[in-house]
Amino acid sequence: MSRKETLPLAVALLTTALLIGGGLWWFSQRMANLGGSSPPSSSAGNAGQGSGQATAERFSAGERLLIPETGANAISLSQKQAGIAAFAAQNYPEAVGQFAAALKARRNDPEALIYLNNAKIGRDAAFEIAIAVPLDSDLNGSLEMLRGVAQAQNEFNQQAQPGSKLLKVVIANDSGETAGAEQVAKALASNPAVLGVVGHNSSDMSLAAGEIYTQNKLVMISPTSTSVKLSNFSPYLFRTVPSDFVAARALANHMVTQLKQQRAAVFFNSRSAYSQSLKSEFGTALSLGGGQVLDEFDLSTNFDAGSSLKQAEQSGAQVLVLFPNSDLLDRALLVLQLNQRQLPVLGGDDLYAPKTLSVGGAAAEGMSIAVPWHILANPNSNFVKESRQLWGGDVNWRTATAYDAVSVFTGVAATEQNLSRETMQAKLSSPSFSVTNGSGTVKFSTSGDRNQAIQLVTVKTGSRSGYGYDFVPLP
Repeated sequence: MSRKETLPLAVALLTTALLIGGGLWWFSQRMANLGGSSPPSSSAGNAGQGSGQATAERFSAGERLLIPETGANAISLSQKQAGIAAFAAQNYPEAVGQFAAALKARRNDPEALIYLNNAKIGRDAAFEIAIAVPLDSDLNGSLEMLRGVAQAQNEFNQQAQPGSKLLKVVIANDSGETAGAEQVAKALASNPAVLGVVGHNSSDMSLAAGEIYTQNKLVMISPTSTSVKLSNFSPYLFRTVPSDFVAARALANHMVTQLKQQRAAVFFNSRSAYSQSLKSEFGTALSLGGGQVLDEFDLSTNFDAGSSLKQAEQSGAQVLVLFPNSDLLDRALLVLQLNQRQLPVLGGDDLYAPKTLSVGGAAAEGMSIAVPWHILANPNSNFVKESRQLWGGDVNWRTATAYDAVSVFTGVAATEQNLSRETMQAKLSSPSFSVTNGSGTVKFSTSGDRNQAIQLVTVKTGSRSGYGYDFVPLP
């Protein structure tokens, strides 16, 4: 079959798989091996309102539902709503009971666990941080991050000494938009009770919000932003994930030494700081290894997957490299479908998603992706054992690095009697500072980056995810 004939078929297959893969019932029945990937709901908090939504509606410590759910989760939703009503009325004992019941009905709900721990604090003084996530644009990724935050908060509060301050967490929805991120950052920066922020998710949101946090001397630790632009961006910005500099070199090295290929075609999003960063770093790393990027295709323009793939082949590309951000993941998956495993494929960490397995299917098999951490590569970790017990399934790298970010804040809180924003920044900037938790030891360089290796994973047939294919570590 020619590529011209293949394109309509691939589009039809992709559309059908998206409809099936996006079903609420499908996702509500299982937590994927990607870190207990959560069921996308029909709406997320204030979905559709975007940057225009009222500032107050972006935040909740327990007084507002940000992640409404329906269908199979109706019972837990009803109990969570009752807990929210009690929390808003400052009836904290009732809120505790309702949130606990909601978690009993649905144990992998991080919003309910965060609200439960906040309700247990009640009116008592607490050590307060916020978690900024893109609930409107990437609900699944947001829930993965929230699980890491909820688990770290739960453990810190359970282990706290009598009379010491517990950890309170405020959830903030930045909608995955620059304007939303700036709105969230301004509100958090103006609240003196907030001593740190976990987030934002994408590099674009972190860059936009980071300027505001810096002006107000508020520490931000991103568990998922990897753009090299964040290195040395500010003394108040840190991250618990390696930069694209590390990931790009791991992928380029794999291509040259393991795949034994030197000519690549790269697909990226020119409107994403993350995608641009990874593309640039990969090109540099590949050239240093004797290879070459022959073609670059921008997924954000009038992109034609079939003609782009044909051009890459005519140019002599031996490997396809997919660096989409989550917004344009579907376009990258279409390239994957059309390729049908004819050329080897490499990818960035945004391809590490349930949709890659459910939609990519057999076409994704053998693809190699660079991620910060994988659960199967760390079978004896206490974090892995505790997360499985808490959530009833496996967690992924976003959960682990979000857990690490909270552990950094609590590591300072455990040793400081009089916490302040200035104290937090000074502690994290100290060359002697480190914590060991979650995905390993967290130690920051002077650039604010984390010193950590990258884990390469590949797609293989398997049953752990429920899609027929799994991400598994490469040796």
